[in-house]
Amino acid sequence: MAATGATSGVFITFEGGEGGGKSRQSRALARHLRRRGIPVLLTREPGGEPLAIRLRRLLKGNSTLTPEAELLLFAASRAQLTSRIIRPALAEGRVVVCDRYADSTLAYQGYGRGMDTEAIRAANCIAMGGLTPDITVLLDVPTEVGLARKHTDDDRFIREPPPFHKRVRQGYLELSHLEPQRWLVVDALLPEKEVARAVWARVAPLLPKRDRL
Repeated sequence: MAATGATSGVFITFEGGEGGGKSRQSRALARHLRRRGIPVLLTREPGGEPLAIRLRRLLKGNSTLTPEAELLLFAASRAQLTSRIIRPALAEGRVVVCDRYADSTLAYQGYGRGMDTEAIRAANCIAMGGLTPDITVLLDVPTEVGLARKHTDDDRFIREPPPFHKRVRQGYLELSHLEPQRWLVVDALLPEKEVARAVWARVAPLLPKRDRL
């Protein structure tokens, strides 16, 4: 199965608020695929490409960014990563596993910051160029638990007040309800191995039969 807008390959994204375990689970899935000899690219947003990495530093550390500038920088980073890294990998038939993608912008800048979601969708549309993930895994965790897990991190998004993060979580849940065929919602309070098994159960049917077991 190919991601929308791609010629082949499978595109899997991990989403969720702070402390849900996106990075850990995306790495676990990539390892699982590699052990089966399945070509895989593991990347993240913002980042994953030289210009996008520079934009990541601005987005993570610059507290003077306006919401509008924040939105456009995320879109620029996404456009670069999609065009230079993700699409070529999908065209080669690889599985692409991405830690965050366009849904993060809808959740954080839309629901969290209160920006117009239609404007965000328009920016995402340009950045993505019609590419849509085959599966988006939402690792859902109560806001208080997630923030407690990340309390030592120095990130301006983590420093946002709890009501912001509650809106982000609610945004993710609403987005998942709009496209249930694309989203897999997993309770991130479950043991890591159980979360990984739930993810694999959803991913495996998209792979050639020989790679599913």
